[in-house]
Amino acid sequence: MAESSSNDGRSTILAAALDLDGTIIGPDEKISPAVHEAVTRLAGHIPVFIATGREPADVLRYAKELGLTTPQVSDGGANILDPVRGVSTWSAPLGPANAEAVVTRLREMGSAFVATHAGGTASTFDDVPNWDLIRVSALDLDEATADALAEEFRGNKEMHVIKAVLPYNGLWAVDFTLAGVDKAAGVLRVGRTLGVDPANMVAVGDSYNDLPMLEACGSSVAMGDAPPEVRAAADYVAPPVSEDGLAVAINEYVLPRLTA
Repeated sequence: MAESSSNDGRSTILAAALDLDGTIIGPDEKISPAVHEAVTRLAGHIPVFIATGREPADVLRYAKELGLTTPQVSDGGANILDPVRGVSTWSAPLGPANAEAVVTRLREMGSAFVATHAGGTASTFDDVPNWDLIRVSALDLDEATADALAEEFRGNKEMHVIKAVLPYNGLWAVDFTLAGVDKAAGVLRVGRTLGVDPANMVAVGDSYNDLPMLEACGSSVAMGDAPPEVRAAADYVAPPVSEDGLAVAINEYVLPRLTA
């Protein structure tokens, strides 16, 4: 994939990767009219895809609401979805030993969780069908507990471990995927399908798990209520989701760059 640049040397934006929670949707888990209009307008010009840690069913639902037909990214980059057919086209399982180690530890902690597998998702230990899991997320943790859990597993070089804030309740999640699998990897895989280099993509996000794709893409936007490290990594800082920041970013930063 060759990178394309505008006359002023900036990378031309040929595709957009958008985080879901805290970016497309706020705590009410709804897409505001302003964001809906801006995203669908952008999708009329370039491929647009969701890149989130959420499970496939949520991604497919919001992609349908926005009319997106480009491959979508769920499970923190571990699952690529065809929103037209409603199926996974690629996934990267954690591996049985890693999945069992994580779920067993969460059982010991009494932590809420969600796990994605080929047949859907599980949110109770009895519902986990086997250890062939794609992604496990510990949910509803205070930040100190999330940090401790992430640190406990960071020594396992077979897994990618990252924390993310949960905008709907202000608590934290810790996501576990296969080593080397993150949102940047998901963006790259979608880019190969589209024939677009990440250098010619814009990424928009609001949390630590968005950092890989913000750093991988040629243009990056952080939401106004993102942590300082995330805002510092972005080229443009939009207002928070409560102020339709994604719509502002698209209208004031992304769309003008399409013809730059």
